[in-house]
Amino acid sequence: MASSASSTADGVAVVGSGLIGRSWAMLFASGGFRVKLYDIEQQQVTGALDTIRKEMKLLEQSGALKGSLGAEEQLALISGCSDLREAVEGTVHIQVNPPYHVPLVELVPHPETAPATMDRTYALMRQIGQSPVRILKEVDGFALNRLQYALIGEAWRLVEAGIVSPGDLDLVMSDGLGLRYAFIGPLETMHLNAEGMLSYCDRYREGMKRVLKTFGPIPEFSGAVAEKVHQVCRPAARAEGGFHP
Repeated sequence: MASSASSTADGVAVVGSGLIGRSWAMLFASGGFRVKLYDIEQQQVTGALDTIRKEMKLLEQSGALKGSLGAEEQLALISGCSDLREAVEGTVHIQVNPPYHVPLVELVPHPETAPATMDRTYALMRQIGQSPVRILKEVDGFALNRLQYALIGEAWRLVEAGIVSPGDLDLVMSDGLGLRYAFIGPLETMHLNAEGMLSYCDRYREGMKRVLKTFGPIPEFSGAVAEKVHQVCRPAARAEGGFHP
């Protein structure tokens, strides 16, 4: 993913000009890197650059623009092209995703990836304000999605069983667990909820195991429950300015 993080004079090639690619371009520019944004059609590149300009201006107006450079200074660092060779020429870093507002980056090496490459990539992500984590062994879904899918699965089962409504289920996260986990993760929460992790496990392991044994099978994520959730979420999304049909 990267071969150096020593200088913001280095160039970065972002492959793909969609939402994720634009986010990376903005993020690297906020750190002072020269960015070449590539896509297969020049029209897509031009549209992406226009969108980036609008987004950066809005971010600057709202005080949410990252980095020490102004919007115009950051925009001057981003150029676009539809030739991949041109995009990567002279660049030190090549990156593909993820977005501007979510700092987590999961770093997943190939078995033959040199440790030094991982170290440089980790340093690069820290340099531009991201929060990299090292996935030590490849697994389907990596870490974030596995945690997310476990939560979604139980949320679905609770709604399907009529234990809680879709709206109240979302409140459990937005006004409960979500607030807690926005500051500290589940393992640190366990540690702080007792006299250390060992104390927590001694106190609560049997209760946790009892509840976990009641978890049902993997949901189908379809049918009547999907329609029920859709009908609840659709007006909520519209009320919040969403675009879901």
